[in-house]
Amino acid sequence: MKTALLIALVVLAAAYVLVLARAVRRGHERGPTGGWWPSLHHTVVGFVTNFFDSLGIGNFAPTTVWFRAAKLVPDERIPGTMNVGHTLPVMLMGLLFIDVVEVEPATLVSMIGAAVVGAWFGAGLVSRLPRRQIQIGMGLALLAAAVFMAGFQFAGKPAGADALGLELPALLLASAAIAALGALMTIGVGLYAPCMVLVRLLGMNPIAAFPIMMGACAFLMPFASTRFLNRNAAALRPSLGLTLGGLPGVLLAVLVVKSLPLDALRWLVVAVVLITAVSMLRSASRQAA
Repeated sequence: MKTALLIALVVLAAAYVLVLARAVRRGHERGPTGGWWPSLHHTVVGFVTNFFDSLGIGNFAPTTVWFRAAKLVPDERIPGTMNVGHTLPVMLMGLLFIDVVEVEPATLVSMIGAAVVGAWFGAGLVSRLPRRQIQIGMGLALLAAAVFMAGFQFAGKPAGADALGLELPALLLASAAIAALGALMTIGVGLYAPCMVLVRLLGMNPIAAFPIMMGACAFLMPFASTRFLNRNAAALRPSLGLTLGGLPGVLLAVLVVKSLPLDALRWLVVAVVLITAVSMLRSASRQAA
């Protein structure tokens, strides 16, 4: 089962590269000089956010904060840009973690499949929303992300939480929950922190969260990103920067660094995400005035 998942992921990655290449040819987004190649700044964002993503920080909330602070991407295009740009780095993470960490196959496949279905419907909705609604949605999404990240910081491993799989009806509950998370991911709620909390609440070993959350993201993001690209809802140059910087960032984190003392950094991210959430909601309220 694991081998089949890895082969499917490689095939899906190759197909997504073709989708991305076709988007470049169509010229969905042109830079000020008429080019599509990302800037160094775009690439640095991809490297840093995916480096820490591989270590469990998550990349959607930090990327949103960075994009807004540096005014790199208009608010209404941030969800699509993040999904498109982080897809290949996250698929690389999925390959590495599915191969290394053991999880009961039925649990892994069921949760990955549910997340893909949720993301497909979520991307279809988000890609059609106007600017103000996306600002409201992302503001609320960032607040939710901060809550989940803080909850993950406080959540200890429950006694006896060593399971690497789930039985019915817990598996149905987990699949429904991660389908909702897959839909929310398309508007900017990163999957990692809530998935870690979900895994702990279900009594599983926390290490099982890594192949589940990274495998789910690896399979759902190409489908969601394709919908964003087809609807011209992503800024292509920053997206390509996230991809080109993100791939070496993942390899450095997983194969070289492997772990860092991240507790203080996570709390800093929570604080900055809260500030950005308030800023996003204030921008939306000013448009309504």
